[in-house]
Amino acid sequence: MTVSAQVPAPSQPVAATPPRPRWSEMSGLARREAIEGYLFLLPNIVAFFVFLAGPMLAAVYFAFTNYDLTWPPRFTFLENFQVMFNNDLFWQVFGQTFYWAFGMVPATIVLALGLAMMINREMRGVLTYRLVYFIPHVTLSVAASIVWLWVYHPDVGFLNLLLSYVGIDGPQWLLNRRTAMPSLILMGWWKSIGFAMLIFLAGLQGIPAELYEAAVMDGANPRQRFWAITVPMLSPAIFFVMVTSIIGAFQGFDVFYLMTRGGPANATTTMVLHIYNNGFLYLKMGFASAMAMVLFATIMLFTLGQWLYARNWVHGFAD
Repeated sequence: MTVSAQVPAPSQPVAATPPRPRWSEMSGLARREAIEGYLFLLPNIVAFFVFLAGPMLAAVYFAFTNYDLTWPPRFTFLENFQVMFNNDLFWQVFGQTFYWAFGMVPATIVLALGLAMMINREMRGVLTYRLVYFIPHVTLSVAASIVWLWVYHPDVGFLNLLLSYVGIDGPQWLLNRRTAMPSLILMGWWKSIGFAMLIFLAGLQGIPAELYEAAVMDGANPRQRFWAITVPMLSPAIFFVMVTSIIGAFQGFDVFYLMTRGGPANATTTMVLHIYNNGFLYLKMGFASAMAMVLFATIMLFTLGQWLYARNWVHGFAD
């Protein structure tokens, strides 16, 4: 029995996209439509330069000056960076920012993926579970901070009340250097898991069921199906959550400002809070701008590293 190979039909030529006409070649109607389009874009363009590009360029300039908001900037070249890199508090704050970021992100990804897999099934009340898990993410930071300040209160707090039932005298969670940052990380998990869970849930629902059915027919157990199908197919969502979570963690400010003000003894001071304190409390705008540049460079390096490494594990990234 012979099998005839089917010769593919010659590909049809693809019509080239006509070049965009020059302004002088456009008709009156086309010019009017183009002007209207630019007018619609104008508010966003102005807002970009006034509120984003302008302050960024100003911060780069101030980083090389001695500017305190009261006198004109005085150019000092690299003096702010020299003082910063020789400052013990800067390195403490820099390390605590990494502590916060890497305490937050890996656990958030693992817990959110676990929750997404739990509620990615047909069950009674599944929409209620999804809503309950997502509510903390949309809760205002002020409201969440008030609730968690009560949870961690050393005398009437909910957490110490639970510990007292088993005979444990709970610590002063936010007033102890050892427990302050872990306490804030726990709150960070509670607030950030909902967003990551929704991203993972959308990714899980996009995985074809035929892949799991074929794996079951091949005798793959749940663990093998998870590592061979779920993780590879979900890797774009994991990559997105990882990148956005690390960027957000390095920019953490509101929780620290509202709950501890960076205390006790700067144990919960992060880079953004340190920048805020130097810029708006101590009026060291040049020094704060230099630290902002270091933070920006750190975020860019981490993002670039993840982007370059993504081709090794993110499904379809190289395509």
